[in-house]
Amino acid sequence: MSAPARWYRDLPLRGLWIALGWTMAGAIALGSLLTLPPVAPDLPQGDKLQHLLAYGALTAWFAQITASARALLRHAAGFVLLGAGLEVLQSLNPDRQFEFADMLANAAGVLLGLVAGLPRVRDGLARLLRRRTR
Repeated sequence: MSAPARWYRDLPLRGLWIALGWTMAGAIALGSLLTLPPVAPDLPQGDKLQHLLAYGALTAWFAQITASARALLRHAAGFVLLGAGLEVLQSLNPDRQFEFADMLANAAGVLLGLVAGLPRVRDGLARLLRRRTR
């Protein structure tokens, strides 16, 4: 089941922006479930930074293409649930592990990404696209 069309802004190439956002969500899900070589920065708890940035970028992306604050909050809640659900599913893979701290980093990333939903920041993509089409 997909989200209603009215959830998304009327942008040039609207379908492309939406598809790229959901592709990003799919890549996060695959990266969370597959056993891949580590790519986290060589920092203590560097994977938490990855979680924060991935979910922050995902939410910021949807903040730019989502039509209303209510729809954005629905997406954000879904992304928090996605992060929690993926952590639970990781516990089923013997090469991965469940970490509550990862769930917190995911949720913090979503909150960080919501900053892109603030009115002064939110119209960045629309303004850029309007300028390029003039």
